[in-house]
Amino acid sequence: MISLDKIQLRYGARELYRGVSGLIGEHDRIALIGPNGAGKSTFFRLLLGEEEVDVGNINIAKHVRFGHLPQEQLVKKGKSVYDEVESVFEEIIELRKSIDDDSKQLHELPEGSKSYIAIIEKIGECEHRLEELEVHKLRSRIEKVLMGLGFRVSDMQRDTGEFSGGWQMRIALAKLLLLEPTVLLLDEPTNHLDIISQRWLENQLKSYDGAVIIISHDQAFLDVLCKRTFALGNGKLEIFEGNYSYYLRESQHRQELNIKAYESQQKKIQKTEEFIDRFRYKATKSKQVQSRIKALDKVERLVVDKNSSSVSFSFPLSRRSGKTVIKLNQIKKSFGELVLFENFDLQIERGEKIAVVGPNGCGKSTLVSILSGEVPIDSGERVEGHQADIAFFAQQQADVLDGNLDVLTTLENSVSGTYNKPINYRNVLGTFLFQGDDVYKPVKVLSGGEKSRLALAKILSSPSNLLILDEPTNHIDIQTKQVLQKALLKYEGSCVIVSHDRMFLDPIVTKVVEISHSGVRFFFGNVTEYLQKLDEEEQKGSLSKLGGEKNPDDKVGNDKLTHKERRRARAAIQAEISRHKKDLSKLEQKIESHEKRKLEMEIQMADPEFYKNMTKGTIDEHLSLENDLSNYYARWEELGNKIAEIQKKQ
Repeated sequence: MISLDKIQLRYGARELYRGVSGLIGEHDRIALIGPNGAGKSTFFRLLLGEEEVDVGNINIAKHVRFGHLPQEQLVKKGKSVYDEVESVFEEIIELRKSIDDDSKQLHELPEGSKSYIAIIEKIGECEHRLEELEVHKLRSRIEKVLMGLGFRVSDMQRDTGEFSGGWQMRIALAKLLLLEPTVLLLDEPTNHLDIISQRWLENQLKSYDGAVIIISHDQAFLDVLCKRTFALGNGKLEIFEGNYSYYLRESQHRQELNIKAYESQQKKIQKTEEFIDRFRYKATKSKQVQSRIKALDKVERLVVDKNSSSVSFSFPLSRRSGKTVIKLNQIKKSFGELVLFENFDLQIERGEKIAVVGPNGCGKSTLVSILSGEVPIDSGERVEGHQADIAFFAQQQADVLDGNLDVLTTLENSVSGTYNKPINYRNVLGTFLFQGDDVYKPVKVLSGGEKSRLALAKILSSPSNLLILDEPTNHIDIQTKQVLQKALLKYEGSCVIVSHDRMFLDPIVTKVVEISHSGVRFFFGNVTEYLQKLDEEEQKGSLSKLGGEKNPDDKVGNDKLTHKERRRARAAIQAEISRHKKDLSKLEQKIESHEKRKLEMEIQMADPEFYKNMTKGTIDEHLSLENDLSNYYARWEELGNKIAEIQKKQ
């Protein structure tokens, strides 16, 4: 459907693409990944015809229609949400207009005249075409998509200009899904979606009848949807026939091979250079020297990518807090007639890690702002525990940065308090993608995303024992997100995190607070387990009837068991998990051994001299290793899934 044939693109001295080739099929689900500046958005612009390559060709089949969701949307206003979304159905709108115009004209013509009959026939043809387009299903289709993306029935007739940028993005996404282009190009589609809307979008895209190419920093979203991964970097495009998790494993394997090949090439180059230096001025060796100089000039030198895995960051922890860090008792909070919380209780213990989830507009940001003390309550009480030191990152934090300060000074000036160890400001800024001279940029020239990252670095560098984070991952890439995740896992204080990123949250949190229009509920477990519980509720047809608050002492799924029965059930489950983990460990040892031998063989096979002494036994051994590894990988995945299924029963 689409082919890229050795394309090259240069911006001044910078080579963005160097001989990039690839194929995109009609039903591909592709994750387009790479570091900032690798050319991901440019890749979309090339497909859309908004930019041209310097060398090479992009061949696109005639029937292909693109639909593009950029990160930043133009604000729409002047139409209702429903009318704006309906505007994508241009043919239907034109047919309706034609019928209306012709109907008005009929009143001015004598019945039975040729003109009258001609218009009647034309109206009939238009109505027949509307039937073919199933116009009678149009309203339900539009409302289904809008409500799936989080809009309520009462929003349908509101002016689009009343909605924020995040909701404007949802309107644009709704239009794309209804338009059904051949290829969907989605740039960070989940950035402004809550976890429920994101789950709905995943299901829509799974069954989408066309190709989908996604730029996203949400690894779970990519893993669920994408079957191929296009990795851009250093002017190259590497294609992996698997999802993002597969890419991580395979790219590490390729990196190991590249390093071995690079080291081998460097040794050969060094020997050649030593020979040239040694015999350069000997007449008897001049031909050999010249021959080797020419050969050396023709060598395509291998480059090893810089490895950023060594980047790390840890939070400065303040003094130890009391057992209860903060408590909300019977609080009420409303805005006008909208009551968000009433008689609401929440208690956060030392070391507890909590995720706050739910549809946008239900009060997630308000709740964390109340916890931080930024927003006052109407009634009830907010009680901070003994020696509670709170650090709060709000989504609008970037708006209050001093534009006249540079990045480094902003961080240095913001930090106060007693540290458990000295802080390396440059290391912190590097973690949040400010490298080299970037740290001396004035804040006023930074992009919105850069300001958000600086604001996050500023908050996280202050000593605390309670971190309250409202959408901390919206403007950071996957690698930085992993660094932040590792730091939170080591953080000894308590955390409350508003986020829709399951893969980021799952290893960190042990409790989920769901805020919805029906009220507040508590779940023990991580976000994936919470979503599995929602799926079970939906299957039972009871989701819409549920509401109120769960008893925190009740484990989800074990509500009807006695304490003794729960204990026995957990012991049986743990024994089964332990057995499978032993099998998994043995299997991983086999995989490691086979991969090591396979890597050794492939290093040998990379040397042209290898094939002069090659035997059939060597090739058979390599094929056998590949077959065994394929079976081991399948068994490894099977055991991992089995363990995950058993853990759901806990």
